[in-house]
Amino acid sequence: MALGLTETSSLLMDLLRQAGGAAVIDGGLATELERHGADLNDPLWSAKCLLTSPHLIRQVHLDYLEAGADIIITASYQATIQGFAAKGFSKEQSESLLKKSVEIACEARELYYERCNKSSSDETEDERILKHRPILVAASIGSYGAYLADGSEYSGIYGDAITLEVLKYFHRRRLQVLAEAGPDLIAFETIPNKLEAQACVQLIEEENISMPAWFAFNSKDGVNVVSGDSLVECVSIAESCKKVVAVGINCTPPRFIHGLISSITKQNTGVSDEDFVSYVNKWCEIGASLIGGCCRTTPNTIRKIYRSLSNRPTSSAPQ
Repeated sequence: MALGLTETSSLLMDLLRQAGGAAVIDGGLATELERHGADLNDPLWSAKCLLTSPHLIRQVHLDYLEAGADIIITASYQATIQGFAAKGFSKEQSESLLKKSVEIACEARELYYERCNKSSSDETEDERILKHRPILVAASIGSYGAYLADGSEYSGIYGDAITLEVLKYFHRRRLQVLAEAGPDLIAFETIPNKLEAQACVQLIEEENISMPAWFAFNSKDGVNVVSGDSLVECVSIAESCKKVVAVGINCTPPRFIHGLISSITKQNTGVSDEDFVSYVNKWCEIGASLIGGCCRTTPNTIRKIYRSLSNRPTSSAPQ
């Protein structure tokens, strides 16, 4: 059963306090699925595994939990009713697959807790973290550009035909179904332009979504989101909604994130694990409280982030 807005927000704050002020989100999904043998050469991308190999999704969630992740994100980033329909699935089948993404993540959490209960220590010899702690499931909602499967989420250029109402229509039923499936959070990810941020905020209010959400924008210049819209404006739109509890950055070269966080708090992929993790404490120092990985990061990356954050003084926990 999903927690309400107040309960989940409180749980998130408890998680942050226990973690010393910063909690760990999981990392890349698609590349890990491929590492486990999945073939993702398909417009559905990682969502294809909801059809062909849900056990691999569950395993990747478990890998990240055992690497120290406090929040796992569902395999629904590229799962859309429209995308499934293009594959010949009915509306009911498509909605069932969306719900399945949340169910798999919740199953992984329960399996992880079972392993924790059977373990005599918080960490095993093979470096698996088996520490009983609050774990949240975030239901991923990728941008309209992700559904197009043409890289549009990295440009934010959708064309004049894509209006606010078109985007709301596109996202509405997916948001409803995922919220009803019982996650703890809704994660709007890789939002590339102001228009889509407006659409998502309006939907949260119109559908009276009872759980908190976060918004993650992407940037290629360290100043604006990828469409060229002002990041500060996009953040302001997200923060206008009381149900949005966090705003952040994903699918952005790590070298830009310090400046982007600084701009948020005022109102590349392809790096090594060591280089990526070297940024973590600096991000925390300027206000980041939820840190994880994105494209091509692995459980090893997340384990190193977990260890880096575990070594921070707990006095930085939010009050």
